[in-house]
Amino acid sequence: MSTRAPRGGIEAVSAAVLAMNRTLEVREVLQTIVASARELLGAEYAALGVPDDHGGFAQFVVDGVSDAQWKAIGPLPRQHGVLAAMLHEGTPQRLADVRDFDSFAGWPRAHPVMTDFIGMPIVDGDEILGAVFLANKQCARTTEGGCGFTQADEDLLRILADHAAIALTNARLHERSRELTLAGERARIAHELHDAVSQKLFSLRLTAQAAAALVDGNPGRAKEEIRNVAALAAEAADELRAVVVELRPAALDEDGLVATLRTQADVLDRVHTAGVTFHAFQVRALPSSQEEALLRVAQEALHNALRHAEAGTVSVTLEGRGKGALLRIRDDGRGFDPTAVRRAGRHLGLVSMRDRADGVGGRLTVESEPGKGTVIEMEVPGG
Repeated sequence: MSTRAPRGGIEAVSAAVLAMNRTLEVREVLQTIVASARELLGAEYAALGVPDDHGGFAQFVVDGVSDAQWKAIGPLPRQHGVLAAMLHEGTPQRLADVRDFDSFAGWPRAHPVMTDFIGMPIVDGDEILGAVFLANKQCARTTEGGCGFTQADEDLLRILADHAAIALTNARLHERSRELTLAGERARIAHELHDAVSQKLFSLRLTAQAAAALVDGNPGRAKEEIRNVAALAAEAADELRAVVVELRPAALDEDGLVATLRTQADVLDRVHTAGVTFHAFQVRALPSSQEEALLRVAQEALHNALRHAEAGTVSVTLEGRGKGALLRIRDDGRGFDPTAVRRAGRHLGLVSMRDRADGVGGRLTVESEPGKGTVIEMEVPGG
């Protein structure tokens, strides 16, 4: 069977493939595949199901069905009928009327009526990743049963499914990589939590016990120990605030870099005595890797300013620079000698920040002097 796309469909297939590879979010890739297939074959309805291991679907996306219709249809379908045939046997299905399929068992009451049908499994090696299927070919109908999908439609859908398998696999690998990165970040934060907060809490407990033992015999010493308890509690609270803020989800996908930085600045301004401000000017959307790197550098610089520099004010600005952006974090803290810090091996996160900047094609600069605060800038070229 030929898998060559008809001449008139080459441009459409190319556009669909490009669209599928513009994102690395699995849900968006699935939705793009469905929309592209429906447009490419001129179908009224399209859907894509990713099976789970329990006879249902881990993910199921549709196109051509309104939100109200989808809600009225009810629970997700199970792997039965023609869907099961594609998922279990890995073979395409092209039917003049899906209702004539051997194991067709009907639809929910709110389900749209479907007649002509075409379905194609999405396969990666021996693994069936899912199946895309379409119904009701939209064309000049010459018979009551509709015009039906053709062999050319099947060839186009097969090409699209081959590329969909690549796009979906890449998206899954990206998500897995991100999960591992997040797991590593959480492990690091947990380690910091153990080293910093738990040790202070242990000291707090011992100091409180000492104060209790001295209350009757040495009230003056007991008062001193109680003051130490208060100081240790304040330090533990500061450590905990910093960890909690870092554990907050970046929300870059939902809110974007500007909103995420503004939220973090607002949170830090509330939980610290220092004033923290944020301003943004004409910032374009950036590649996700650059946005994440800018966010992490901002977090590290804010951490240094608030925890180590004893700053009274910290300002964060993000400015558009052509297709790229410039991030600037300025504080009025005690500052330091960057050269002496490098010689002493105390980098205050500077190595990590430079690595993040280099990793996305950016540039990091640090200006600081003892007693004169610090300015950290990171510029990225955009995409």
